[in-house]
Amino acid sequence: MADQEDEDLKMALRMSMQNTPPEPKRSKQREAAAAAPLASPEDCRRLQRELMAAAAEKRMKEAKDSSPTSNSSASLPKIVKSGEITSKERVLDLKNAPSSSNLSVPLPKVAKSREFAPKEANLGIEEANQLFSMMFGSEVSKDILAQWSNQGIRFSSDSETSMGLVQHEGGPCGVLAAIQAFVLKHLLFFPDELGKVAPNAPQTLGSKNFPKKRYVATSNFASPTEDAKSRALVKSMGEILFSCGSNKRAVIATLTTIGHDIEGSEDSHKDEVLAKALEGLSIESGSDMQKVIRVDAYTSQATALQKLEEALPVFRSRMGAMLFLISALLSRGLDYVQADRDDPTPSLVTAPFGHASQEIVNLLLCGQAVPNVFDGRMDLGGGMCLKGISTSVEVGFLTLLESLNFCKVGQHLKCPKWPIWVVGSESHYTVLFALDTSVQDENELEERESHIRKAFDAQDKSGGGGFISVEGFQQVIRDTNIRLPREKLDHLCGSGFIVWSEFWQVILDLDKSLGGLKDSTGLMGKKVFDLYHFNGIAKSDLNGGQVSSSGGDTPLQRPRLTKLRVSVPPRWTPEEFMADVAVSSASGGNESSGKETEAAKPEPPQHAPLVDCIRTRWARAVCNWIGDPPSIV
Repeated sequence: MADQEDEDLKMALRMSMQNTPPEPKRSKQREAAAAAPLASPEDCRRLQRELMAAAAEKRMKEAKDSSPTSNSSASLPKIVKSGEITSKERVLDLKNAPSSSNLSVPLPKVAKSREFAPKEANLGIEEANQLFSMMFGSEVSKDILAQWSNQGIRFSSDSETSMGLVQHEGGPCGVLAAIQAFVLKHLLFFPDELGKVAPNAPQTLGSKNFPKKRYVATSNFASPTEDAKSRALVKSMGEILFSCGSNKRAVIATLTTIGHDIEGSEDSHKDEVLAKALEGLSIESGSDMQKVIRVDAYTSQATALQKLEEALPVFRSRMGAMLFLISALLSRGLDYVQADRDDPTPSLVTAPFGHASQEIVNLLLCGQAVPNVFDGRMDLGGGMCLKGISTSVEVGFLTLLESLNFCKVGQHLKCPKWPIWVVGSESHYTVLFALDTSVQDENELEERESHIRKAFDAQDKSGGGGFISVEGFQQVIRDTNIRLPREKLDHLCGSGFIVWSEFWQVILDLDKSLGGLKDSTGLMGKKVFDLYHFNGIAKSDLNGGQVSSSGGDTPLQRPRLTKLRVSVPPRWTPEEFMADVAVSSASGGNESSGKETEAAKPEPPQHAPLVDCIRTRWARAVCNWIGDPPSIV
């Protein structure tokens, strides 16, 4: 019977490709024909065509009912709706991110086995091979794999740098620096929101606003408790993963090798239990990745944060940095990651030193794995373009390469919502941040100068000669609300025309209350503030009399936190006076704007590669610090 149906189907398909389609089914006529003798060969052929068409329709209907939907969402993971907790929760085929979803995902059950056997929530072998190839390429060295397999996401044990993530291996610094930037955002600017994450409680990850324009965070970096730091880390990882998933979902990658061993353990022993469970575990291929990594997708932020909080010991383990990168890539979707890139051929972890590529850093900062740091797209013609940052970001990015004219960082990354930047050098990523949100405000006196110059140029009829008539000058004064004393006004107008250079000198000497630029602090348009630089890689610290725990003279190996005093002169300051910029002494704890601080004796400016990075954000900035220069390598 099946053979007959196959023959009927083949015949029907051949006939369907002819110019004249077969006649449609006619149920009643067919029944009548079956009850009566066939009148002619033509009736026999018509009945045969109807039978074949019916068989073909039946086969196509069965195939349609048994096969997955053939569209762009066919490869999306299966997501269990909230409340539909089944005994076999699983996530399938994570190559593509969902285009839309309003589902919620329950907290998955932690695997009870330590075996390396595949679980139902594992990646498929095809996806695992693609993921491994995207990350490391086809000829990755064991040294690079070791770097990425031995870096956890852990806070420093040193009291002065306890809010920072410590790095012991080269390579994953791009991942750690991006997470660090978001951790600082939550610790510094949202300390009151680091409460316990309640199940199913509404969460507001992502962009937030202050009721007031300016906010100054505390400079007591040792004040956050361990619980507060852990919750800041959970919120940061959740925010990054949901950003990668277009704020619709997050995929969390953990390990199948852990389960009941840590569920009942005390917090102080979980790290030891995990370290023992991970003995001998290595990921050197897509097959290894498929066997040991468990992935679960979430659309509920509250449920995802709860899972991240439970999985913190896993992310603190030596596999933590790699697991988080995998989570970010899968949250975005592997095909979407490849589409973000200008050239999807090279591995995301770059050879020969295993550094995170710019695509990885951009993915964690803005949710898209684009390779460039400029704003928007750059059209090259012929249907080709280079992809950059398409939207504003929470935390930004600066790079030494811009000071060397190798690239141009756009305003999206250069001016983020919060004064926190990942800083890139040729071989390392660190973090720069401020406690005062006003450091990104435009210079008030520079804005005033622009307004006055625009009004003056509007009256300049000399074709750019820099002078105007007395009548035009009267209009400038009215437009800019400048109240000149009579003697100064007569002096300027005595020659019958007003030259910009002379007028500008009068404005510099005129008090702000009269519409000029002279202020009571004596800063004369200089912007003075503090920045902090954090380098998470553990190095010897020669400052502050640090000694080893054994009591010797050997310096401690710890991350570096450096405070910089930054003075940005106004753009009209002549170059020859740049070295004489007054840098006020650090005073007053949190007050870093310098607006109410009297100018002190000038200190000689100091230079380091970090200063070149800072000058890409604040042109002509002058920096000072105490002790060794801040290191960005």
